[in-house]
Formats: sequence, structure tokens, C-alpha cells
Amino acid sequence: MDDILRFALLGLGLGALYALTAQGIVLIYRGSGVLNFAHGAIGMAAAYVQWELAVQNGVPYWTAVGCGVLVAGLLGVLTHLLVMRPLRRASSLARLVGTLAVFIVLTAAAVKRYGDSVQLVPGKLPSGLLEIAGATVSEDRIWLLGIAIAITVALHLLYKHSMFGLGTTAVAENQSAASSLGWSSDLIAAANWGLGSALAGLTGILIVPVIGLSVNGLTTLLLSALAAALVGRFSSFPVTLAGGLVIGIVQSELTRFGTDVTGLAGSVPFLVIALVLVARGRALPLRGTFLDRLPALGTGRVRPVALAVTVAVGLLLVGLSTPQWADAITNTLVLALIILSIVVVTGYAGQVSLAAYALAGTGAFIAGHAVADWGWPFELALLAGVLGTVPIGLLFALPAVRTRGVNLAIITLGLGTTLEVMIFQNTDWATTPGSDGIAVGKQTLFGIDISGVDHPQRYAALVLLLFIGAALVVANIRRSRTGRRLIAVRANERAAAALGIGVRATKLYAFGVSAAIAALAGVLTGFRSTSVVFTDFASFDSITALGLAVIGGVGFLVGPVFGATFAAGTVGARFGDLVLPGLSEWMPLIGGVILLLTLVGNQDGIGQGVGKQAAGVERRLFRRRSGERAPTPAPV
Repeated sequence: MDDILRFALLGLGLGALYALTAQGIVLIYRGSGVLNFAHGAIGMAAAYVQWELAVQNGVPYWTAVGCGVLVAGLLGVLTHLLVMRPLRRASSLARLVGTLAVFIVLTAAAVKRYGDSVQLVPGKLPSGLLEIAGATVSEDRIWLLGIAIAITVALHLLYKHSMFGLGTTAVAENQSAASSLGWSSDLIAAANWGLGSALAGLTGILIVPVIGLSVNGLTTLLLSALAAALVGRFSSFPVTLAGGLVIGIVQSELTRFGTDVTGLAGSVPFLVIALVLVARGRALPLRGTFLDRLPALGTGRVRPVALAVTVAVGLLLVGLSTPQWADAITNTLVLALIILSIVVVTGYAGQVSLAAYALAGTGAFIAGHAVADWGWPFELALLAGVLGTVPIGLLFALPAVRTRGVNLAIITLGLGTTLEVMIFQNTDWATTPGSDGIAVGKQTLFGIDISGVDHPQRYAALVLLLFIGAALVVANIRRSRTGRRLIAVRANERAAAALGIGVRATKLYAFGVSAAIAALAGVLTGFRSTSVVFTDFASFDSITALGLAVIGGVGFLVGPVFGATFAAGTVGARFGDLVLPGLSEWMPLIGGVILLLTLVGNQDGIGQGVGKQAAGVERRLFRRRSGERAPTPAPV
């Protein structure tokens, strides 16, 4: 009984951290209708500012705190003015990716400036030990609980009884009606972004003495905070507080009594998210639930001559490349496969999934065990990894039957994170004794040595051929009746159902194909060395992959190749180092900035522009040959 009470008290402190983070998310959502995935990154930025001023430069503690909170508030206002306001009439996908782009920029900038090590930060909250009902607990946890309750009460009173709060509620209910009464929806949104982000900054500064200061530390609280905010329906501050506290208590108790199951405590936020979203979701969206503007799509048309030339040139370049360039080509094409899986499920089917890397890791996990435990050859292991991941992809698709849009993004990210903490981080399942992963050795394909260690050019050639094969499969899907069904569901689920299209089956199909392609990428990633290492499959990397998909063009077959070149370690980074040595270190930040510019200036991505240019060249060549006007081919 003493253990139950002690861990419940510890859980209250943990839940207070979740609740504080969630209140800022709720605040921004109430004021602007945007779910801010960059909330943790903004809090991280404020914590680093406070730490640098107070610890590194000797600025008084509370002055540094004020500066950190001010920086966070300014980041929030700038996010609204420079990113979200230009996207106010864009699709929900574009608005979601807008906050993800801010997340990418802030985390990349922080890594570049501060590195990725954990800093121990002194705090001002009392840290003595208290004995409550026979249980001992740190005093700072009680202070965090009190601060969370005080902030919740203040926000509840502000939004229930002040003119600002009433104006925010009016704008959230009906912008047109609120505008006719003199309320500026833009000003209200900016104020809420500033206030919510300032709260994120204060929360980050209060939290880092407990969990340590690192780039990823605060962002990993996002799922738990989202779970608490979902319990409060992104509107009620008291219910959000209660949700955060309950999640914290359950997690704390499971760390004591659920240690037999690896990752069980970490999966609690996902279980809450899944239960809430599925319980509140609908099989079909309500009337009027639609995307203001869908991303453009290519036709999937493949030109045989262009394809043959591309394959020949690609194989020639791989054959002539150095080992370093061969590795860069492999990195680019593997990432392009990940993005291609997103093209199917998000570009064609309209389902916003953040599970790409979790599914890739699943494929590598299955194939790795097929080789290490069962002695299968690479060919069969590759097939097993791809086919074995499809049922997992279908499980990921089940929530899509009742949820969509941002909610689906949350639940797929939660599923992926749960898979990561319970399977990929389980040393009993994901490592071979004496290795940092699953030892698979050097591989051969039908008797030919294709080891990525000894023959990187051969391995790159294999990856190139498999990518082209996967792209051709996706192109055929796009042109087929199945592709038309995917696009119909993407455009309007209710109308598609009225036409007799099986919406559920169509979504399941998209997730299944996407899972197979992601698994192919995962196997190729894991088997390029002698061990499958699961740090390559961090769930939150799916956020970056979705951003790169938007840069390249989430509806175009050529988009994955262009999007992948903006990641570190790829061909784009190698070229950057040739032009400006050291540029590759800036690639994550450059990619985030380009994503922001793409969203504001050209939401259809690079793929659409390339397709238009190719169509123009083809028209001019046709006129020169025949003197006639050729029909305008659509981009791919």
C-alpha cells in the first residue's frame, strides 16, 4: 500500500508536467483552431534561452526566465503571422505540416547551436523530501502540481469571465458572426498564439530541472500532453488538468507494478489517445467537414523512353561513384521509398499518417529475425519483412475508419511511438548478444555479394532498382480503378460512399500498400550494414518525412526523389558540401526553412513544377517533329 501511495504521489508530479504542457496546446487550439505540434519545441527554445542567459552568462535567474518566456511568446506570434495566417485557407494537411515545419526548424537550430547532449539545469523550486501519509516524495513535484492547478484556475477564469476569453470563444464558434460584432479573428488568434507559446516557455523552464535539458526531452512530452488535451476536448482547462494527472498516476504506477512488460508505462498516452479518438470518432465525417484545398495530384503516367534513360543513367552513375557517393545515393533512395509510402496513404488517399518509420522498423525487425534466428537468405527475408508488415499496417489503419485529419496523425504517431518503446527498445527482442542490434552479417542476392559494407555500389544499384519497381507499382495504382477510388475517398468520403465505394476497404488498402513500401525501405536501411540498428527508426522521424514529402510534392511520383535530397546524408547534402564545405551539417535546418517557404509559396511542391516543365519541353519537341500542337500531358 505504501508503494501504491508513493508512486501515486510521484505520478501527480509527472501528471502536472503533462497538464502544464497540454494547457498551452488547448489555449492555442481554442484561439486559432490549430493543433500546434511545435509546442514542445517552443518550450525547448525558451528553456535553452533561459539556461544560456542564467548559467552561461550570469544573468539573474528570474530575469533569464522572463527573457525565455518572452522569446517563446514572440515565437508563437511569429508562427501565426508568418506561417499560419498565410495558410488559413489551405488544407488541414498544410496547416498541420506548417506546425511540423516550425518544429523541424526549431529542433534543427537547437541541435546546431547546443548539440544533442543532456544538460543538468538547476531549478529554483524547493527540492527537499516530504513525507505524506507515510510516503516520501520530492517537494518540487508538489510545487509543480500546485503551479499546474493555479495556472488551470487562472486560464479557466480568464476564458470564462473576461472580454478576451469571451471574444476567443466567439471567434471559435463563428468567425463571421464574431467579426460582425467587432472582434478580429486574426488579432484573437495572434494573442492566443503568443499567450499559449509563452505558457509553453514557462512550462519548459519549470520542467527541465526535473527531466534535464535536451533538444528531444520536451518534444517527447508531446504525446502525453496531446492525450491530456484530447480528454479535455481541446477546450476545457479543468478536464485537461484531470486528464494529465490521471495519465501521470497510471504511468507512475506501471513503472512500479508493470515492469514485466517493456514499454508498458510509456504506452499509456497512446492508449488514452486511441480510446478517446475511437470513442468520439465517426465512420463518415459530418456534413461540411472537408478540406479547403487539396494538394495537386499527378496522373501516374510513365513514359517508357524516359524511364529507360533514367534507369540507365542511374545505374551508370552508381557504377562510377565512390563508396561515399554510393552511400549518399542509398540514403537518398531509401528515404525516397519512405516518402513514396506517404504519397500513397496521404497524397492519394488523403489519410495523414505519421507511422512511416514505425512501419519501416517493423519490416527491418521481421527480416532481421528471419536471417538471424531462422537462417533465411536475404531474398526471402526481404519478402518476409515486406509481407509481414502489411498486417501491422492494416492495424494502423483501423483508427482511420473512425478518425481522420489531425486526429489520425496523432493516433498514428502514438501507435508508432508505442511500437518503438515496446518492441524496438526492448533489448531482449531487438538486439543480438554482443551487438548493438540484430546481427545479420553480410548479405548476398542469388549468390552475388551485395554487402553494403564491402560493395556499396552494388547495394546502391539494388536499392535503385527496387525504388523504381515500387514507383512503377504506385504509378499503376494511380492510373487504375483502385487509384480513382482512393482519390474519391480523399476528395469526399460521404460522396464516395454514396457512389458505392467502400470507404473502409479503400483506406485499409492504402495503409496496406504504404506499409509494404515503408517495410521495403526499412529492410534496405537495416541490411546495409551487418546489424539492424533500431535507432534508425525513431517514430518522430516520420514528422520530418512528411515534411520532405510536402517539399517534393505529396501527390507526385517524382516528389519523393526531390524531397529526399533535402535530408542530411543524401545526394543533396553531398553536393552542398562540394559547393560550400560543411553545408551538410545545416541540411535539417535548410530543409525546415524550405518546407516553410514551400507551404507559403507552393503547397503542391517541387514535383508539380518539374512536371509542368517536362510537359512544356515535350510539347515543344512534338511541335518541331510534326508541326502540330500536342495535347498537354499531366505531370506524374
